[in-house]
Amino acid sequence: MATYSSDSDNDFAPTSKLLGRQRPIHSVLGGGKVADVLLWRDKRFSGAILIAVAVMWFLFEVVDYTFVTLLCHVSITTMFIVFIWSAGADMFGWTPPRIPKDILQDTSFVEVASILHKKFNNFLSICHFVACGNDAKSFFLAIISLYLLSVIGNYISTLNLLFFGLLCVETLPFLYERYEEEVDYVAYQMKRQMRKTYRKFNADFLGKIPRGPAKEKKGK
Repeated sequence: MATYSSDSDNDFAPTSKLLGRQRPIHSVLGGGKVADVLLWRDKRFSGAILIAVAVMWFLFEVVDYTFVTLLCHVSITTMFIVFIWSAGADMFGWTPPRIPKDILQDTSFVEVASILHKKFNNFLSICHFVACGNDAKSFFLAIISLYLLSVIGNYISTLNLLFFGLLCVETLPFLYERYEEEVDYVAYQMKRQMRKTYRKFNADFLGKIPRGPAKEKKGK
């Protein structure tokens, strides 16, 4: 892996991974089918999901479909297809339509619910840790990010924002894995600059805020 020179600020290695991760990006994403989809291990399936998301956005945003209308039209079309397929199975000896067993199994829903529950608990724990002020930098970063997101939300509809988020989730992990060295180096430079800015802000403003005298410990 390529290395890069650094200046006197050696708080972390220039070749450190993005967000300080130690595992491959596939393991960070869970190492399962979801990671395979996000990293385009199966290009046909990942492409199909991306096309489906784009079609949904087109129908809701451009064609102005409502959710109920689209759901009814999809259901009607599906029923016609199943009816023609079932009728043709008796006449031409086709295999009759069947619901996949994986959908009917309770274990599939339990597994998905367990994964979502685990991810939600981890997210909630991180939010609680940051909101309590245990990590000042993460706290201010979260506040700034949420404020910027609220500003963006005033100019972009929720549907467009959701579509943009799904587009990023579907493409950014794949692009990062492909250009990992370049992204890690740029992230290192940005992190170093942000750290310098934070130190300057702390020295010029936060460090000058008067504080009360420290309380003496009991027993002394």
